[in-house]
Amino acid sequence: MAYNLNFDWLSQAAEPIARGAVATVGLIAVTAVLGTACSILGAAAVRSRSPLLRRAVGSYVELIRNTPFLLQLFFIFFGLPSLGLRLDPAIAATLAMTINLSAYGTEIVAAGLDAVPNGQKEAGRALGLRSAQVFIKIVLPQALKVIFPALQSQIIIMMLESAAVSQISVRELTYEADMLQARSFRAFETYFIITMVYLALSFCLRRLLGFTGRKYLIGAAP
Repeated sequence: MAYNLNFDWLSQAAEPIARGAVATVGLIAVTAVLGTACSILGAAAVRSRSPLLRRAVGSYVELIRNTPFLLQLFFIFFGLPSLGLRLDPAIAATLAMTINLSAYGTEIVAAGLDAVPNGQKEAGRALGLRSAQVFIKIVLPQALKVIFPALQSQIIIMMLESAAVSQISVRELTYEADMLQARSFRAFETYFIITMVYLALSFCLRRLLGFTGRKYLIGAAP
């Protein structure tokens, strides 16, 4: 069966594609910052001396890691209004993505904390540093250096999974793709172009995170 490719519609589609790409980048930028911060707090809680805190964060990690992201998104957007909490689609998407990324990030950062030799912590305490100072100034920088590649990959995976938020009408890249193919009836060409845009975003994000990590995290570690 012959199929004639037609990209004539593309000149009028540049604006919605660019708008969707910007929305996707914005979502992952906010999620990466919040998710990384929550991951560090979660990892500190998992490795704390409090059994209650360890169990609480451990249960959260297991719950998120063993349920689909789309279900988590639907629960926040469609489920919470039953309890009187109705969120804007973009806020619900950001919240769901942050919760998901934080669960995986907690395990990654915790593994990094375990990789720091105890001698480093003991040396910090011998210098008179408090436990919080030992964690922030000695343990955390070294842990981030170890786990940065894994955390970087998890952020990129989260960006690709952000396509699911189009299901709650967040106007990101996949949402714009669905609208374009519905208007043009050129599904193959539309999703081919959007696939290339996602590929370019992933490449640029990986390069940006790699540069930022080398400059501010890996280079800052002792």
